[in-house]
Amino acid sequence: MTVDPGMTVGPTLERPSRVHGRDVELRSVAAALDAPRHGGGGLLLVTADPGLGRTALLDHAAASFTAGPVLRTAATPGDSGAPGSGLRALYDALVRRRPPYGAGGDAAPAGPPAAGPLAAALRAASASGPLLLCVDDAHLWDEPSRRTLAALLRDTRPAGPVAVLVTAVRRHPGSRDFAGLPSVVLGPLSRGAAAAVVDDLATGPVDASVREELVTEAEGNPALLAFLVERLSAAQLAGRAPLPRPLVDAAALTRVVRPGPAELPEELDDLLLLVAAASQDDPDGGTADAALVQDAARRSGLPGSALAAAEAAGLIGWAGGRIACATPALRRAVYAEAPPARRRAAHGALALALDAGRHPLARLTHTALSVRGPDPHLAAALAAEATRDGVRHPPRERSSALVRAAELTVGTGARVERLTAAAEQARLAGAPRRARELLASARAAGGHDAVRGRVELVDGVLALDDGPVVDAHETLRAAAALLAPYDPEHTTAARLAAADAAWAAGDVAACLASLDAVAVSASGDAATPPEHGAGSGEEYLAGLRAALRGRLDLARAPLRRTVERAGAEDADVALLLRAGAAALLIGDVAASCRVSARALAAARAEGSAASVPRALEYLAYAELRAGRHARARAHAEEGLRAAHRSGQHNVAAHLHAVLALALSVEGDEPGVAAHAASALDTARRHGLAQAAALAQWASARTDLSRGRVPEAAARLRPVVRSGARGGHFAVRILALPCYVEATAFAGQPGAARAAVEEFAVWASLGADPQAPAQLARCRALLDPAEAGDWYERALYRHEVASGEFERARTLLLYGKWLRRQRRPREAGDRLREALIAFEQCGARGWAEQADSELRAAGSAPRSRPEGDLSRLTAQQLRIARLVAEGATNREVAVRLSLSPRTVDHHLRNVFAALGVRSRVDLARIVDRAHPADSDESAEPTRAHP
Repeated sequence: MTVDPGMTVGPTLERPSRVHGRDVELRSVAAALDAPRHGGGGLLLVTADPGLGRTALLDHAAASFTAGPVLRTAATPGDSGAPGSGLRALYDALVRRRPPYGAGGDAAPAGPPAAGPLAAALRAASASGPLLLCVDDAHLWDEPSRRTLAALLRDTRPAGPVAVLVTAVRRHPGSRDFAGLPSVVLGPLSRGAAAAVVDDLATGPVDASVREELVTEAEGNPALLAFLVERLSAAQLAGRAPLPRPLVDAAALTRVVRPGPAELPEELDDLLLLVAAASQDDPDGGTADAALVQDAARRSGLPGSALAAAEAAGLIGWAGGRIACATPALRRAVYAEAPPARRRAAHGALALALDAGRHPLARLTHTALSVRGPDPHLAAALAAEATRDGVRHPPRERSSALVRAAELTVGTGARVERLTAAAEQARLAGAPRRARELLASARAAGGHDAVRGRVELVDGVLALDDGPVVDAHETLRAAAALLAPYDPEHTTAARLAAADAAWAAGDVAACLASLDAVAVSASGDAATPPEHGAGSGEEYLAGLRAALRGRLDLARAPLRRTVERAGAEDADVALLLRAGAAALLIGDVAASCRVSARALAAARAEGSAASVPRALEYLAYAELRAGRHARARAHAEEGLRAAHRSGQHNVAAHLHAVLALALSVEGDEPGVAAHAASALDTARRHGLAQAAALAQWASARTDLSRGRVPEAAARLRPVVRSGARGGHFAVRILALPCYVEATAFAGQPGAARAAVEEFAVWASLGADPQAPAQLARCRALLDPAEAGDWYERALYRHEVASGEFERARTLLLYGKWLRRQRRPREAGDRLREALIAFEQCGARGWAEQADSELRAAGSAPRSRPEGDLSRLTAQQLRIARLVAEGATNREVAVRLSLSPRTVDHHLRNVFAALGVRSRVDLARIVDRAHPADSDESAEPTRAHP
């Protein structure tokens, strides 16, 4: 039996979606379409896995081409059976575009046309003006047609004013004939683009949680996403009616995958089922160990040629000893459509192929999936291995194993315990939706208070990651009350998590109450929090309680011991994160960066997707406190992506705020506004006082950099205010120096003096290395008579503390004061030093202030690029030059070893900084610049941020 491995996507939607998330690809399409307008030829091959939008991109191109007629040909699966039929159809379509054949003249030559007549027909069809030729699903053409068309396009390119767009399925054997043509590859949609597709297709409102689930289930496949939206009712989309379970079932998958498993030869279907079964719990895109699949295939009696046949058909792919189905949708369809008996047989073969000593959990899981339940003995063995300490089973594997153990369990109590443990592991694996589903099943089964307490504990931690933190606090308190008589370790965990919730909400009293409850419990039963080594939990607890009561003198020793204990080789993620926080509380920023980096490495090693965003948040904030703003931004950007992937929107809000602070240094005002708005949106809905305070501080710092002093003072006033209506207790003191500067220049010395005295107390505690220098700077602002001495004292203090940005701010203010004292030479020295320092740390907005002050002082700034390009950073200048030369974003990314996303981000900032709207305008500015600016080898003045 022969098989055509091509896949087509359905259903056909009555209301097609706009193209989302394809900016880079659309620019490539636009370049190809633009060529005929100038008398040239454009060519582009668009390849993608099935369902990722090849035809949608072609529809967009056809609709946007206004220079002339559009000619489209679409292959069908039947084309592959008639040699030359695809080429014949194209030739006939071209011939009909011009006389004599299109106007009742001579008949076209019989048989498949050769490349020469086809090229002639293409030239003739475009003789009267530009033409767009679209060839959809060219991989489905018969082999002679594919090769002739590919050779024509490769050898001659479109002759005359013709744009040719060709689409083909990636990995399909027929697509290989078009290798070497200019091409773009469509990948899965980003989560943001997928969410936009949902909103575009829905005819009514879409609930946020429903949208999130649709985006997650579709895995970036717009065709599957479209089918799901079309299938759901308005009430289901709006969250008023329950969603079908499973949301993506066999029916949904078969509508978007061709051929379906039933259309494949039996041996290929069995092989794909083995791959799908082996990759169920893989966190890296559904891959499996190729050697394992090969061994299982041999045990199942599959011929050795099956793997080669599947690869040749484009149904599987290999990389680094890993094997995977061609697409996630195909993998899911193969598994969903297989009868239970065949699934059990596949898991049984995989279990036999696994070494019990090297892969005990995987072998037990596949064994459990190969039998019909119940089986109490197998369930107990599986649960014991899944919960065993001291081994690195990824959380996703642990969760799946515990779910299967629960399915095989007879007793209600044990089943609920295993479902709850599975939910906790699903949360750690970054699958909160799955965790909540498991918790719902556990709740429905009832159980003892101890079990119910575990359910509430997991639910409260989920809410702490994504939900109103006041609700999370109450849920965690309830969990502690249920657990207290039976489970001291998890009682402590619940109370510490409740303290975290209160901290995020800015409620000092509630935070202390939870910590005091832990201390009382620990003194009674000597319980040690499960996430800490012996003694470290009590030390961290004692230090944190003392710090919250304002007794840093008592807090320093226990917190220092917490940091020291984190140096142990076996320190886990939770201990490392606590130690990172402890280091910040005692002012050891370097230790906080070091320990938080170790926490990130440990989270990745353990496969804890839920811990990675939190570790990146801690690390980004520590880098921010250390004055390394570029590093903070890089870590925060990575953390933001990880937080969105794992559904941790509260963590994402904090990372948005950190990004806003980092960008407030760089002078990216639109970026600050966007990230601050995102942070505040979640903060207001979920009661995140700390994230809100950080976001407001970032916006105020941007105002200061732009000279908007009254606005900065107004923004900061609620941030630094104490009491119930004030800002977050962990942020307000750090923002005081900015507030003093803003109020001093705004003519509000009374407010500034009160803030300075409060900041003096903080500086005396030694918890912030920058504080003594900042305090001296603040006193200089309020004491004009002695300002020079205070500024010199501040600069001396800066020498013993890291943080080039804060030192540059002191130099800028000192230079301003010197200029107003009519001491231009000294002012110029300080301002020039400030300018250099700001440029070194990428603080563009602040550098512009220093430059302006230098000019006012009568000193010429350092030599810089002339013209409008002087607004750009070094990296932006490199990108602008390459784009002006005609390079695409992808080409720029390759040249500068950046990601296309990073290039796109910088290019948007370039457009904003220069006030241009197109690449043509940008090229004109570059061409008008001094010749030195156009020389890519010239050394730019500004350092990359």
